[in-house]
This record gives sequence, structure tokens and C-alpha cells, in this order.
Amino acid sequence: MKVLLVLAMLALPAPVAAVSTYYVAPGGSDGNAGTLAAPFATIQKAVGVVAAGDTIALRGGTYKLSSTVTLAKSGTSGAPITLTAYQSERPVIDAEDLAYTPGAVGSTIPAAQRGALHMEASYWRVVGLEIVHGPYGVYCNACNNNTFERLVTHDNYETGFQLQGASAGNLILNLDSYNNRDPRKNGESADGLGIKEGGGSGNVVRGARLWNNIDDGFDAWAFTSPVTIQGSISYGNGYNRWSIPNFSGDGNGFKLGGSSGTGPAAGHVVSNSMSFSNAAHGFTDNGNTGAILISRSTAYQNAKTGFDVDGGSTSKLTANLASGNKTAVALGSSTASGNSWNIGGTWTLVSTDPGVITGARNADGSIPSSSFLVPANGAAVGAKI
Repeated sequence: MKVLLVLAMLALPAPVAAVSTYYVAPGGSDGNAGTLAAPFATIQKAVGVVAAGDTIALRGGTYKLSSTVTLAKSGTSGAPITLTAYQSERPVIDAEDLAYTPGAVGSTIPAAQRGALHMEASYWRVVGLEIVHGPYGVYCNACNNNTFERLVTHDNYETGFQLQGASAGNLILNLDSYNNRDPRKNGESADGLGIKEGGGSGNVVRGARLWNNIDDGFDAWAFTSPVTIQGSISYGNGYNRWSIPNFSGDGNGFKLGGSSGTGPAAGHVVSNSMSFSNAAHGFTDNGNTGAILISRSTAYQNAKTGFDVDGGSTSKLTANLASGNKTAVALGSSTASGNSWNIGGTWTLVSTDPGVITGARNADGSIPSSSFLVPANGAAVGAKI
């Protein structure tokens, strides 16, 4: 009988670990239990008690930080940790009171203080947050297998969202990042989104809008592994709207790696994306010597070259549209087929009004569809967002 009982116990499935939701609200208290009725006051308090599979839900309102929010523990592949807005409420993380907002000209931000949200962890879902006035908005170093969804990072004193170091398998979905600038470096560093100075496979950017940043919209400087960019737009970057002295911003829409022709060769992949009204190039290899692939994308009214891939890359450009740029393409050793300049002729566009795709997002966070920059002749050339 005892033997049968032991065998029955061995056959039972392992118990499932309980998961918890912790709530945070601007009017809460860190002495509370972290329930919906008695929420914590600070995000860091919730981060300190959360475990794999748990959720931190932020109520609407402004969270004025007195120190960087640091995410250093990881979830698991089957039980990620979630940091999210509560239902449809709007939590705003305001880091204006932190150091280096801005830092002195020429100063260096200590690594641990980079970001209103500083992350060195894996298997997180970060959803629906607005992050402003930080020394970087989100700064993610050595981060793997995370999902960042429907984040808004703006008016930060460095890059709005930066992923770097040994980071792989991250999805950045429906990011809005704008008006980021860096007086500390005279405008040469603050991008909308940077995946740079590191390496790791499987990083994907989808549905991003990157605009009016002082340096570039997207920057993959010295990142050694291919990044995939899909259905994203970058515009209005590289202009000194803040009258920063000794201005040195670049102003590319999508800066696809690079290191002056001497750095890593990364074959980034860009599809169905738009770059318009930037102060420099629409898309540029920036000295990246890799095999970049750009397809069904559009460069419109950029101050320099629409598709600038003569910096050492062996890029392949297919079915792209260039219109109204100073120069359509600089090809170098790259190849091009089925693009607007290969086909020739006059390219009339259905709409040149970006109001729909730069307006409010859809309820699911996606960019609204429009006929902006779509060829009037119906050709399968350029982006359709």
C-alpha cells in the first residue's frame, strides 16, 4: 500500500508556482501591500518584490523619480516579468530630477545612472509606458529576449531608447520616440532609437515612429549583428530646435551601422519603412561594410541622399522609392534592381500629407494605414504603411 502511494505521488505533476500582480500608484505608499486597493508608491519597490511570472501594473499619473528605476532580475522564457500600464490608464515616468538632465558639456554619465529606466535583465515585457526627461529614456545593456511594446520616450537628455552590449532576441514594437536631445554632447548623440555598440542576433524593430530627434532617428553604430526593421518611419531628425551651441547632430533617418568603414559588417534588414524630411540621408550604411538589405522602402525629401550605401557596404536595394531628395541614391559597390530610379520616369504620389501616419495610433498600437507616399501608378515600389 505504501509503495502504491509513493508511486501515485511521483506521478503527480509539479505544482505551478503562484503568480502575483503588484500595483503602483502616485498616491500609494511603499508601506502598503501592493494590492489594487493599497498600491505601492514607487516602481522600484515593486521591482524589488516581483518574481518570474509576476506583473507590475502602474496606475495612471506621473511618477517623479528621485533615482533611476533599475531592472536587474530576470524572468524566464515560460514566465516573463511584466511591467505595464494598468488597463488603459497612462503612467508617465518623469526623470527630470535625476542627475545628468542634462549633464555638463563633455561630461560622461555613469553607467548605472543611464536611463530613467535602466535595464540589465532578460525575459521582461514592458508595455504602455511614457518616459520623459531622463538621462536616456530607456537604457538596456546586456538585455535578452525582452518585449518592449507601445512605449513613448520623448524629451529625454540622451537617446530615447538605447539597446547595447550583448543583447539578443529583443522585440521593440510600436515605439514612439521624439524630441530627444543631448546638450551634453552638442547634439551628436541623442537618437530616437539606438541599437548600437554591441551584438546579438534576433533583435527586431516593428512599427516604430522616430521623429524630431537632434541626431538620428535610428542608429545602429558599431552593432555587430543584423537588426531587422519593419514597417517603421523616421522623419524630421537632425535639426537644432533647441539652439544648442556648437551643434553637431547628424540627421539621418535610418543610420544602418557603420564605423567609418573599419568596424563590424552587419547585414541589417529593412523593409516597408519610410524616411522623410531629415537633415541628412534617408537611409545610410554609414561605413558599415556588411550586406545590408533594403526593400520596399521610401526616402522622400531628405536634405541629402535618399539611399546612401556607398560607404563600403555590399547592400542590395530592391523595389524602393526615392523622391524629392537632393540625390536619389549613392550606390558604390551595392546593387539595385526594381527601384524607382532603375525604372525611371516620373513618380507621382497619391498623397504627400503625413497627417494620418503621424497622428494617433490605432487602439492596438499600430500605425494607421494611409496612402502617404504611395505611387499613383499602383507599382509595387516603396513602402505602404
